Formats: sequence, structure tokens, C-alpha cells
Amino acid sequence: RCENLVKVYVQLQQQVMAASTELGPELLPRLLERFNEVLSSLVKSSFLVEKQPPQVLKTQTKFQASVRFLLGPQLLKAAPKPYVVRADMVTEKQARELELSNYSNTLSESTGEILHNTVALETNPTSGTCCANFKNVLLKKIKRCERKGSESVTEEKCAVLFSTNVTLTPSNLSIHLQVLSLPIVVIVHGNQDNNAKATVLWDNAFSDIERVPFVVAERVPWDKMCDTLNLKFMAEVQTNKGLLKEHYFFLAQKIFNDHSASPEDFQSRHVSWAQFNKEILPGRGFTFWQWFDGVLDLTKRCLKSYWSDRLIMGFISKQYVCKLLSMEADGTFLLRFSDSEIGGVTIAYVMRGKDGSSQVENIQPFSAKDLSIRSLGDRIRDLGQLRNLYPNIPKDQAFGSHYNSEWGWLG
Repeated sequence: RCENLVKVYVQLQQQVMAASTELGPELLPRLLERFNEVLSSLVKSSFLVEKQPPQVLKTQTKFQASVRFLLGPQLLKAAPKPYVVRADMVTEKQARELELSNYSNTLSESTGEILHNTVALETNPTSGTCCANFKNVLLKKIKRCERKGSESVTEEKCAVLFSTNVTLTPSNLSIHLQVLSLPIVVIVHGNQDNNAKATVLWDNAFSDIERVPFVVAERVPWDKMCDTLNLKFMAEVQTNKGLLKEHYFFLAQKIFNDHSASPEDFQSRHVSWAQFNKEILPGRGFTFWQWFDGVLDLTKRCLKSYWSDRLIMGFISKQYVCKLLSMEADGTFLLRFSDSEIGGVTIAYVMRGKDGSSQVENIQPFSAKDLSIRSLGDRIRDLGQLRNLYPNIPKDQAFGSHYNSEWGWLG
């Protein structure tokens, strides 16, 4: 623990001072200077961000954050008044310069105007903690940097720098404390949220712990991407039913635009940031992430229980649906996420003509707005042409628990 290290430091310093006569006038100052360097390094490393600011931060929107000084209760007991912690917005370039200087440099200019950005660093006698809690911080405006090539504003990363100056007792050593938040993408409109979340997800998932701010790989192994998408899906939807191997295969075909490779072929591939959220999917008006995020939002808002009950196949191509259903009994159906629309779920079902030939039909996708008016379960109950959930589960057995009883008269 940090406080134990400080006790060891104090004991060593006392021993050095006690032996000052034997050490001589040349060695003593050098030892004391080295002690101060060690203490300074220890103290700086104990200044931490306890509650991170939102990683997608909209201007003119209040947010909260907090920092903790682990050694504060031990080292600031005799301070005449609380020290003040300041929050400033810094660019990626400024964050990099601070990191490379080992946080010995001070910030020359904030890249954004933050209101209510100074808070007292206070010790709580009950909990024994020393914290600064920013409760009503607001980023009023942001100064954008020059961007590289085709980089958009939602790819631009910055951070909040928390800083304060403290004087330690009894050594009277003055130390400048600084700590950076996680990377932040600043947006000014809600329609930028989707792309900003992509930048944050990529950075959180694929950056190294020890790195120059905020460097992250441009290409990552496909299996790491699968893990990331799965964790994101389960966290957002709040379900313990994750993605399956067949889902990954469909997602690989989509992001790589390759329908000839086998599942094994994709395992050795790397996916790029551009494929994730810069390149428009063939024949569509959106990127892979924009489409996937739409699925997340729809499932979280309207389909959580259906997904958790494994009633939605979801990630499957229209072509493969035809292959599955074409040999099934009339009225067999399954649910898949729309390829052509963001945030839509569609029902594919098989119907047979009088000559016995099969035809697979796809019902117009339902959006979150549609499903907020009438639930998916009730819509399935309403549609008489739907009989059995693939492969052969009577629809009332599969979806009965999802029917709304007040609509029972429709059954």
C-alpha cells in the first residue's frame, strides 16, 4: 500500500539525518535530493482518476468526474486550506507531450472551455479518502485541431487533464500533480454519437496499456474483433447470451465483403479501422459499425427477452435464410436483422404454391418505433401465415410468453 511505502520513506530519511555527521557534507545533500525524487515519483503515481468523464462528450452538456489522491490523507494533514484541482481539455498532441515529459511539463493552453472546472481536494475523515469531485462540469466549446487526411471530427481524440499543486508536510516539498482521463471524443450534435462511439470502442479494445497517447493499431486480428463485438453486444443488451460461431461467420462475410471464404479462412485475417467504420458497405449508405450499432440499439430497446430466449437468429444473410427455409413446411419462419436498414428486424417465412414450389418471403423490417407501438410477439401472433419457428417449434409455444394478454381477443 502507498501509505506503507511513505512510512518506509520517512524512516529511511530519519536514519539518513541521524547519520548525517558520518555521511559528510557532500553525500548528505545528494541522498536527500534522491529521497525527494523517490517521494515525488511515488506521490505523483498516487494521483488517479476515480470516475472517468464520459468518453463521448457532447458540448453544452453537464458531466461528472472525480480524482483521488491516495496519499492525501497522510501527506496533507497539516495543510491550512484545501488544495484546488483544475480540469482542462487537452489535445492528443498535448497529451503526448505531457506523457513524454513524464508529466513534468505544465499545460500551456486548454483546447476547450470548461465551466466549473476547479474543485477542492478534500479529505473525508470517515472514509479516509482524499478526493476532488466534479459534479456540474460543462464543456462549453472545443477548439478543433488540424486533422490528418480523411480523418473526421469523430476520430479526433482528446482528454481531460486534472492538475493541482501540493506542498507536502513535513518536508515542505512542492509537487505538481497531473493525471489524464481516458481518451474522449467531443461531439456537438447527437447525430455524431454513433461514429464517436466507434472511435472510443476501437481505442478501448485495441490499444496497449503502455502507449504513447493515444496511439492504437490500424488493423487488428479478426478473432479479437469478434471478442470485442461479443462483449459489446452482451454489455449493451444486458444479456448473458452472446454471439455464436455462425454469427461471427455472417459478420465476417459482411465486413470483408467476401462470401466465398470459409469460417476458418477468416480466422487468419486482420480487419482495419476503415473496414470497421469508414468504408460504406457495398450497395448501402452506412458502415459496418453503423449497421451493427443499430442492431445493438434495437435489441437493447425492444428485443432483449427474445434474444435471451434464443428466438432470434439475427445475424444471418438473406441468401442463407432461403437455403434453410426452402425445404421446410409451409409457414416456417425465422427472425433476422435487416441488411438494408439500420436498426430493423425482419421475419422471413416460407410459403408453398399449389404446385408445391416453395417461396421465401421477407416481411418489411420492423424498427424500434414500430415495436414500441406493438411488440414483436404480438405482431407474430397476428400474422396467420406464420406457423412454426425454424426448425419446427409451434409459434405459440415459442412466443406465447411474449404475447401481451390485453390483446388476447386478437388470438
